[in-house]
Amino acid sequence: MSFSVKNIVRVGLLSCGGLLVAGTILYGIRIFKPAGGQGGLETTQAPVYTIDPDENGTDQDGLDTMPASENQEEDDNILSYHSYRVKKGDMISVIAENFDVTQDTIISVNNIRQSRLIQIGQYLKIPSMPGILYSVRTDGETPESIALKYEVAVKKCAEVNNMNPETALTAGTIVFVPDAQLDWVTRQEINGDLFVRPIRARYYLSSPYGWRNSPFTGRRSFHTGVDMACPKGTSIYAALAGKVTTVGFSPVYGNYVIVTHHSGYQTLYGHMSAVLVIRGQHVTTASRLGRVGSTGMSTGPHLHFTVMKNGKTVNPVNYWN
Repeated sequence: MSFSVKNIVRVGLLSCGGLLVAGTILYGIRIFKPAGGQGGLETTQAPVYTIDPDENGTDQDGLDTMPASENQEEDDNILSYHSYRVKKGDMISVIAENFDVTQDTIISVNNIRQSRLIQIGQYLKIPSMPGILYSVRTDGETPESIALKYEVAVKKCAEVNNMNPETALTAGTIVFVPDAQLDWVTRQEINGDLFVRPIRARYYLSSPYGWRNSPFTGRRSFHTGVDMACPKGTSIYAALAGKVTTVGFSPVYGNYVIVTHHSGYQTLYGHMSAVLVIRGQHVTTASRLGRVGSTGMSTGPHLHFTVMKNGKTVNPVNYWN
């Protein structure tokens, strides 16, 4: 989706700005903590929950644990869940290794949107086998078609969900797909590794994403990107490979560039002193788009950087490494 200058100006008049004053560069950094999300679990059969026992055979809260099945062979394709409480120093990769599942498994089953933001004391559901949850998109999908989509065993996928391989499912049904993995874009988004920072030199985060007092009117307004303050002329790079779809000038963003990427993403780079690309040009993360400036509505040299997902702005800090 392309953004016209008119739309950019309309959004930007409410959101964009640079440094409050020149001296604020050293003192204007604001510390903030983006929120994460996690949701409930839905499966087509009732899951079995257990809690890891301590040395006395009970969990840390003193609850009895559920006995293991005596016939392991029959349980190979039975889905059960452990409840695990996050401890200080835990990382998803370590938890996954301890339970012999994948990071994708924990992320998917717990609907984790930002893997960096798991909290001490938070409870995670850990399935007895690696895999991910899949929400049926259209009526008529079957365990067989889903298994083929993820290139996993059809029989195992059907048995884990207590279905026949040809069972027709309705849209919205949640299926556990054993041994499946998340697509790489989703994994990069959740792990905060999708984008590279567009400024590779030293900079100050002079204004974060979100609500703030406008440096121009003093009124509360929503800032649709982040402002990265650094010297005029600093090189600006593409944050992700894509195609330059807009090059222009507006009273708000000054000289600006919009790059369109895969999966519904677009990035905007504003207030440039010089633009080094043309419309239609394909770029990589090694491509210089322009140089930092203070054109448009700005109080000092900086880059205004916006990330859009399907036409809606998101916090860039959650998506870059």
